[in-house]
Amino acid sequence: MSEVGNRIYLKVDRPDRELVEQFRGLPSSNVGDMMNRLYCMREYIRQMNPQPVNMLGTAFTVMVPDGDNAFIHKALDLAKPGDILVIDGNGCTTRSLIGEVMFTYAKNCGIAGIVVDGAIRDHDSLDHIDLPVYAKAVTPQGPYKNGPGEINVPVSCGGKVVFPGDILVGDPDGICVVRPADAKEVLVEVRRKFEGEQEKLNYYRSVGNNAEKHKAIYDIITEKLKTKVYEG
Repeated sequence: MSEVGNRIYLKVDRPDRELVEQFRGLPSSNVGDMMNRLYCMREYIRQMNPQPVNMLGTAFTVMVPDGDNAFIHKALDLAKPGDILVIDGNGCTTRSLIGEVMFTYAKNCGIAGIVVDGAIRDHDSLDHIDLPVYAKAVTPQGPYKNGPGEINVPVSCGGKVVFPGDILVGDPDGICVVRPADAKEVLVEVRRKFEGEQEKLNYYRSVGNNAEKHKAIYDIITEKLKTKVYEG
């Protein structure tokens, strides 16, 4: 039997933690916009925590067969504090891949979050476990523990390719994937976007709408499109 599909890579090229931390507090929407709206996970990867939480860390990737979590258990003992487990479960939702026992173990290991392209269970346990968890679905049906799988390989999660060491920025809206090589450039643009939006919001809240400026912006768009406007 080939070793393909049955491999563990221990080395992960993680970006400097100081660089990662500079994304803390920045909205996923701004991060996604400043990467030309191409690096957000699909909408079906939803935050499962009952109270809104933010997530930030580096990807520790796992690829598993449908409904089997043996290599996820293995990954829990290999990941480092600040890592986020990114689990490619092939989108299978007939069996959960992770639940309360594993959430608790992950939290105790310093794992910064869990993202599952598949299902979880023990949803209510996230009321009292301070760990960001994202998944596609919830089911009580349990997993097999036979393996094999792969750890620290490129995976598909939420419609995006995630490499080990990628920076993940998550909040209640969803998750964005930032390549470490792009992080500094993206940060500059995201901060500019965030500060601009805060300035606009402060104006709207304290003064009111700047309707003339708003209208001018979108008049340019409809004029460029030569949009036909009908009276009455």
